[in-house]
Amino acid sequence: MLPTGVPAARTRAERFDDLVLAAVERLERRWSRQLEGTEFAVEDVPPSNPAPWERGGVPLGRCFPADAGLPARVVVYRRPVETRAMDDADLDDLVREVVVEQVAHLLGRPPEDVDPEYGDGH
Repeated sequence: MLPTGVPAARTRAERFDDLVLAAVERLERRWSRQLEGTEFAVEDVPPSNPAPWERGGVPLGRCFPADAGLPARVVVYRRPVETRAMDDADLDDLVREVVVEQVAHLLGRPPEDVDPEYGDGH
C-alpha cells in the first residue's frame, strides 16, 4: 500500500477532477470576468432524462445558465468521458474539449474563440 498523497494513491475519480480543474483554470485565465461566479462540477453519469436538445448518445457535459439567483454551472460527466478516451493523453484532450464546448455554449461563442487550441489535440 502507498501512503495517501503519493500520486499513485489517487483514485481515478480524483485524477479526473484534476484534469477538469486544470482545464477550467486554463480558461479562467482568459475569461475570468465572463466566468466569474460560474460553478464547475464533475458527476459520474448524466441524469437519465436527457435535455430536449440532446438527441442520441450520452452527453459528456452540460452547461446551465444562471437562473433565478442560481449561478451558471458547467458539469462534466466522468464515466462517459472516460469510456470514450483511448488512453491518458486522449482523456486529457477530451476533458479539455468538453470543458471548452460547455463554456463556449455558456458564453454564446464558438469553441475556437474560447480556446484557440480547441480541436488541436493538445
